[in-house]
Amino acid sequence: LRMKTREDLNPLLLLLFQVAVWLYSILAFLPSHFFGTVSQSEGGLGSEQERARRLKAQSVTGNPEGPYRAMGATKRLVSSLHPGVDTLDKVFEYASRRFPDRDCLGTREVIKEEDERQDNGKVFKKVILGQYRWWSYAETHRAAARFGNGLAALGQKAHNNIAIFCETRAEWVIGAQACFMQNFPLVTLYSTLGGPAITHALNETEVTKIITSRELLETRLKFILLEVPRLQHIIVVDDVPTTWPGYPRGISVHNMAAVQELGTKPENVSSDGKRPAPSDIAVIMYTSGSTGIPKGVMISHSNIIAGITGMAERIPNLGENDTYIGYLPLAHVLELSAELVCVAHGCRIGYSSPQTLADQSTKIKRGSKGDTSVLQPTLMAAVPEIMDRIYKNVMSKLEEMSSPQRTLFTLAYNYKLEQLSKGHSTPLCDKLVFKKVRSLLGGKIRVLLSGGAPLSATTQRFMNVCFCCPVGQGYGLTETCGAGTISEMWDYSTGRVGGPLVCSEIKLKDWVEGGYSSTDMPNPRGEILIGGPNVTMGYYKNESKNQDFFVDDNGQRWFCTGDIGEMHPDGCLKIIDRKKDLVKLQAGEYVSLGKVESMLKNCPLIDNICAYANSDETYVIGFVVPNQKNLLLLAEQYCIRGSLEELCNNSAMEEVVLQVITEAALSAQLERFEIPRKIRLSPDPWTPETGLVTDAFKLKRQQLKSKYQDDIERMYGGK
Repeated sequence: LRMKTREDLNPLLLLLFQVAVWLYSILAFLPSHFFGTVSQSEGGLGSEQERARRLKAQSVTGNPEGPYRAMGATKRLVSSLHPGVDTLDKVFEYASRRFPDRDCLGTREVIKEEDERQDNGKVFKKVILGQYRWWSYAETHRAAARFGNGLAALGQKAHNNIAIFCETRAEWVIGAQACFMQNFPLVTLYSTLGGPAITHALNETEVTKIITSRELLETRLKFILLEVPRLQHIIVVDDVPTTWPGYPRGISVHNMAAVQELGTKPENVSSDGKRPAPSDIAVIMYTSGSTGIPKGVMISHSNIIAGITGMAERIPNLGENDTYIGYLPLAHVLELSAELVCVAHGCRIGYSSPQTLADQSTKIKRGSKGDTSVLQPTLMAAVPEIMDRIYKNVMSKLEEMSSPQRTLFTLAYNYKLEQLSKGHSTPLCDKLVFKKVRSLLGGKIRVLLSGGAPLSATTQRFMNVCFCCPVGQGYGLTETCGAGTISEMWDYSTGRVGGPLVCSEIKLKDWVEGGYSSTDMPNPRGEILIGGPNVTMGYYKNESKNQDFFVDDNGQRWFCTGDIGEMHPDGCLKIIDRKKDLVKLQAGEYVSLGKVESMLKNCPLIDNICAYANSDETYVIGFVVPNQKNLLLLAEQYCIRGSLEELCNNSAMEEVVLQVITEAALSAQLERFEIPRKIRLSPDPWTPETGLVTDAFKLKRQQLKSKYQDDIERMYGGK
């Protein structure tokens, strides 16, 4: 994982660097040594090896299959943060009483929007944004209470479903809190879901009201209204316009402010009679699903509270001085849980979007500030796709540096990597070398939470080193409320997802067909089963799919994840495979498509890849979204000319890229039969809007197979 330099290091520069580090080490460490403190990473726990060996979880039965529990929960799983705070309305009430005047939800004001014409004639919308404007905890609570009363005045009844189809923003949380207070189960839908999926979810849940934004109403919802006959009221969170002509008869469109106004009238101010019980449904969360039509996961108040209790225990010193940046879809369990953890601890949440996150983001006008620069968050959740992008961006900037600058960065990187493994901090390198990289995310990030997909060791190490903060890799599913495992913040080992959270326990179930067993050496392996109060109530109106849930003899719910894990001696879990991703080739070899993809994603030439194998064939093939900049450089090197689209359709270019991929696969120690033998280059990126990946950027294999069906036949010789 050390960074390599292209040229031999300048001996003089190397000497100067070593002398500077040596002098600094003497000045910094000798006094601390004499005064009895050692400058180590958090907790003063010594080397990485010692930290990794420390027991995080153990099998409570002593059997290798488990169940495994966190060391702090071996006797009993933990299910609540504060005594008596057992429903989500009480979480917000507790926070607004404890932190009434503190900032809660923040949004940047839009100063100016303008169109920017590119060299190729395309027009991009750019924005100039101002400072964050904040709602206090007390103001947020009042706004939610008024909105809830207003919805009730429109005829919404307790236990009747209501939908939210909206981007991540402050109004999403206010709307959700209003529903929790009134005991309206909230149906959440990704803002990138296609028409048929939205129609299916709204009809299945029989909603009569939906909370949405002006943009989503005008670009998505408007076109399916006639297919959702029960829908009567649309509540738009934007202030303008205030009149909505041209909608079908029987559908009323209201602004959120008007509904809140309705909720302030004395006759509509409700008492506490409708408050939810812990076992009541809080959310029906429709997963974007990597297969088939989306399924609604029924999540109770007690499920979410158990999940956020487990998460909060892994974030050190969480409190009211923290600022969280919210930009991932709130309809995703990772983002919703992270924001609820923040609310329960009095943190402030500033809203953003992937298009305005950093100074270089696509919607930010050149020369103006992105959201991280203005907000300077201390906490952030990210899916690996976003961290991989940051890594590739910095690496390409590194290539553009002068030779001495590049050498200095590489020396500092490798030095810090070595110090981290010994448990030491590196303030000098952080200040002189990594400060600029760290400023990409505002300069104050102290904890990064990663979830949604596996994070490569290379990217994790890069974030640890350059952003000077731990990366808590987590593992969980919508079905387990996003909770399962999170690595402890001082554990810098890579490729693992940590030990079980204090709210859940983990078992490994033998999978004979795949060759995984709890008696495997050196570590037990098997399908991961997660049990605990965070395991949800099953799929909405979908009994046939509920066989993955079961209740044990003690009345505890469990979920069979379909993921294959390996439990390390210290109680940390490593995800090694997925049942659905395993394909048996004609000659009998098993290929894990997910493993092939995660190994090859580190190749700078690859932005995304989907490995594919047919059981009737002897080899693997792949669909590849190349990195545009690196593909053009490679084409120039081999004198292949053309636009990006022409290069992707050029068989000579395919061969060259395949050669690079094969070299990357061999250096990643993939077996020969695992390496794609033929590929198809795609000029268009795979985004949730294309329907080829989920909102968490997981591949939708069935849709990718349909899109590339002709190429599959070509690559398999036209069979």
